[in-house]
Amino acid sequence: MKSRSAAGADASPVRRGRPRRDPPLRRGGAEEGAERKKRATHRRSGEIIEAAAQIFAERGYHGATTQDIADVLNIRQASLYYYFRSKEVALELVCMRGVEGFYETECAIAEGPGTASERLAGLIRAHIAPLLDRSNFVKVFLTQRQFLPAHSRRKVGKVSRAVEAIFEGVLKDGQRSGEFRADFDTRIATLSILSILNGCAAWYVREQASIERIGGQFIGLILGGIAAPPRKNG
Repeated sequence: MKSRSAAGADASPVRRGRPRRDPPLRRGGAEEGAERKKRATHRRSGEIIEAAAQIFAERGYHGATTQDIADVLNIRQASLYYYFRSKEVALELVCMRGVEGFYETECAIAEGPGTASERLAGLIRAHIAPLLDRSNFVKVFLTQRQFLPAHSRRKVGKVSRAVEAIFEGVLKDGQRSGEFRADFDTRIATLSILSILNGCAAWYVREQASIERIGGQFIGLILGGIAAPPRKNG
């Protein structure tokens, strides 16, 4: 048995010093490795979609194979299925990238300051500008999206219809303000303008014409065709 003095010693309160702080947590090797792998996967995914856009633009959807895409990257065909499960999914990803940002950019222009003529000119330049940095994506969207399955066509079709509505809204603004002629159908005019703009994706590289020059020509032709005649004095 313990003596009273020993028991008392055991029961004595523990001295309180400064509170201990846990050392800062360091990211373990496994966590850092996972983060690096995630970044590498994201980068590789972008490269693979770029390759798919290139092949679809060059050969068309039906003329392209997943092996063609893999050959561009010097990887095994089976490796592609880590990033997309079928050629249809790859086409959808390429098409969505082809219209990425169109609506947001053109909506900002249409709702921004300026006359209807100024805003329409801005829309024309903005619509063809993506040909500078993602021409393959735009070309695939314009020429291959009809090969998408129905649910995917509906998805990308929503963006197309939204862009059409933006252009038509500016045309109606111009008719109301008297800047544009009142005798044309804004729906038909919208589809005609977009056909002209979209059509240059097929020839602008071959013609070695700059996007700036093409945009200026389009603006002159389109605005010249829809502008209201000058009012007669008296």
